[in-house]
Amino acid sequence: MKTTEAPDFKARCLAVLDHVSATGEPVVILQRGQPVVELGAVRSAAPRYPQAGLEGTVTVVGDIVEPALAEAEREALKQ
Repeated sequence: MKTTEAPDFKARCLAVLDHVSATGEPVVILQRGQPVVELGAVRSAAPRYPQAGLEGTVTVVGDIVEPALAEAEREALKQ
């Protein structure tokens, strides 16, 4: 885990935030050599819609527009 002194963090704040965001590696901010704050990346928030978690899990195997049953089979089921 990386550490940085508070004055250095103050001078390079945006660069440190970019590093944490890109790597996910937390950074401990020190004040007079003592750890004061641990800066870490935000855990990913829940998707806006529950269905968003299913993205990329479906495989289309055939024609998704064509009826599942032939017309003769549909007619037989109506009787």
